[in-house]
Amino acid sequence: MMEMLQPLRAESLKEVFVARFEELILSGQVSIGQKLPSERELALKLGVSRPVVHEGLLDLAVKGLVTIRPRQGAVVNDYRQEGSLALLNSLVGYHQGGLEPGLLLSLLEMRSLFEVETARLAARRRTPEHLAELKNIVRREEEAARSGNTPMAELDFSLHHLVAMASGNLLYPLLLNSFKDVYINLAGQFFTDPAVTPMVLDFHRSLVKAVEAGEPRRAARIMERMLAHGRDRLLAKAGLEERRES
Repeated sequence: MMEMLQPLRAESLKEVFVARFEELILSGQVSIGQKLPSERELALKLGVSRPVVHEGLLDLAVKGLVTIRPRQGAVVNDYRQEGSLALLNSLVGYHQGGLEPGLLLSLLEMRSLFEVETARLAARRRTPEHLAELKNIVRREEEAARSGNTPMAELDFSLHHLVAMASGNLLYPLLLNSFKDVYINLAGQFFTDPAVTPMVLDFHRSLVKAVEAGEPRRAARIMERMLAHGRDRLLAKAGLEERRES
């Protein structure tokens, strides 16, 4: 076992640089097509060496976030065209705050696409063990709502992940789990509104009853309404009401 262990180390300055610019780009604070300052200017501003900046920009270029042009510097890419799997890894691990509006909308649409299906399948395929654990999570949510001691965002994720497990599809829970960090980040913003918790609890109770009764269509409809409720709240919080679908 000892030969498998590697020395622990703090994040390198390059990793901190890359993480900071990922945050700026994914949050929309730095726009597509925007030219970044020169390596020299960035090094002076950030208090790091030029090699750190250079290596960081190369890393961002590999992820498809920037293009480095000789004698012109780095320009922010349209990541939809240039982004790689490495960028997707950065996105699913994003937990720093608000996302760029286009990314936020895309994530919410993707979530609706597969979570409605997980609810439908869960009502057909759930086991007694799945049902018992779903009921247990709802009880824990009710206790958390009364005491305020447990973060609702984490319990909310647990319920949605368990529904994905109960679907019997091997990929749905992996997909949802891959987005755990960004999911909990957005859910944390969602639950800052005190009016949200009782509404979510009502949705969760209804969903569990539909799953227990083996009613796929009803379970799918409840999940669809629940996700629409969350989407509308998050878009309103981000000031994007006018971009919602009717």
